[in-house]
Amino acid sequence: MTASPLHAALRRHVEAGTVPGAVGLVARGDDVEVVAVGHTDVEGSAPMTRDSVFRIASVTKPITAAALLMLVDEGRIGLGDPVADWLPELAKPMVVRTPTGPVDDVVPAERPVTVEDLLSFRAGWGLADDFSLPAVRALSAIQDHGRPFRDWPDPDSWLSLLAQVPMLHQPGEAWLYGTSSALQGILVARVSGRAFPDFLAERIFEPLDMRDTAFEVPAPKRHRFTSAYAPAADGTLRLTDTPDGAYSSLPRFPSGGGGLVSTADDWLAFGRLLLNAGAAPDGRRLLTATSVSRMTTNHLTAAQRESAALFLEGQGWGYGGSVDVAPTDPWSVPGRYGWVGGTGTTAHVVPATGTVTVLLTQTAMTGPTPTPLMREFWRVTA
Repeated sequence: MTASPLHAALRRHVEAGTVPGAVGLVARGDDVEVVAVGHTDVEGSAPMTRDSVFRIASVTKPITAAALLMLVDEGRIGLGDPVADWLPELAKPMVVRTPTGPVDDVVPAERPVTVEDLLSFRAGWGLADDFSLPAVRALSAIQDHGRPFRDWPDPDSWLSLLAQVPMLHQPGEAWLYGTSSALQGILVARVSGRAFPDFLAERIFEPLDMRDTAFEVPAPKRHRFTSAYAPAADGTLRLTDTPDGAYSSLPRFPSGGGGLVSTADDWLAFGRLLLNAGAAPDGRRLLTATSVSRMTTNHLTAAQRESAALFLEGQGWGYGGSVDVAPTDPWSVPGRYGWVGGTGTTAHVVPATGTVTVLLTQTAMTGPTPTPLMREFWRVTA
């Protein structure tokens, strides 16, 4: 029997040694193909399976945005509301006078940071294409993506540290990566009065039967949890975390920017929620159609997209994920929504075709640029 293009593509990368294993999923309506190849670690101690659990990193971001929009739908917070109403630590942010200037040459923010600023990643804090900018370096000192979230300060302490870091741009001016999703998770917790992991479990994971998505992996599930790796200079894979490591307990900082673990079928359930305009399979409405539309619509100007070319590659940004606006590649369909995760993951929905695609691997990216495996996955599932 001839292997499918998806199976052949994933198998090539496993045999080349770039990943120990992978799970790829493409769903077109009720037609679902899932391919699991390789093993959960480089030793080959267990085969990869459809229900293997992965650290999904920034593929967490769309889920966090959906959680915040649930509170918007309920009228508990508005898109135009200043976030300082709930995050008073950020009531008086300062902005560097020029993006290349020193962090002590600052001016006050011209207006408050709003909820919409966080959702569209235009809050003023975040990573820019130039990592050497002084304000970006200052931010990276407290937003270390190489450090496990269990070793981060607690959210309140981290927020106090962030308040001391000047913004790179005025609110609403530019798209900047990452920080806004972490802030969204803290905002959800403060507005709802619930711990962020509990809110996600009750409002998203349980209604969608996303039974393996969480901020920790309990002992009975760790036989399905993959080891994590990063490419080493000599071309081998360096172990960065084990199933009994950083995710064996709840982290000190349950980050809305990248802290979740999940499976291919769990993210498929979330993707189908978006394709179904916010309705769960049982008919319960978790999000309004308006909020789903806002999530999956580009909110950036052409100039903002261009200034973030390293991350967005010319595409736009909705709430929590990128939105394709131009057919620059065979898989780029206007309206295609989703994102990539630094641990080697990617997930998208394509409203025009009713498609959900999910790729989960355990080999980390080396920068913001999608890996060759990601691009080949997108090509064979387009």
